[in-house]
Amino acid sequence: MRTAIYAGSFDPITHGHEDLIKRSLGFVDRLIVAVATNAAKQPLFSKDERTAFIKASLGDEPRISVMHFDGLLVDFARQAGASLLIRGLRAVSDFEYEYQMALMNRHLLPELETVFMVPSLDTTYISASLVREVARFGGNLDGLVSPAVAAALQTRFAKPA
Repeated sequence: MRTAIYAGSFDPITHGHEDLIKRSLGFVDRLIVAVATNAAKQPLFSKDERTAFIKASLGDEPRISVMHFDGLLVDFARQAGASLLIRGLRAVSDFEYEYQMALMNRHLLPELETVFMVPSLDTTYISASLVREVARFGGNLDGLVSPAVAAALQTRFAKPA
């Protein structure tokens, strides 16, 4: 059974993330969507909120599990029995960082492979940071995130009366 991990901060999950998750099921038996704690980022939503949004956005797919983790991704992968990491590349600018991370992960756990996926054309421009910016200024979130995530963003950025 081939288990893969798609890790990220998912703050919040977007239709771009959902696209990669669903397409990755074409070549893995089990996918763990892993909500990471990134010490360099101050998240808008808690780990529990982000986990709930992912579950709500993906529905009930038995081959997908959603978990959160702290620490090194390779340690989490080892514990989960994963042999593959899924990483998304939206633009060439993503490649240098992702390549460096893949090499470090290979150094730390040589049997863990990294697969880079590009988003579908209709989701290439979507990033969680842009979605947060659109929401902060009351922009239209249709086509960017699920309705549950859109509602949570609108509530988070609601102007006090």
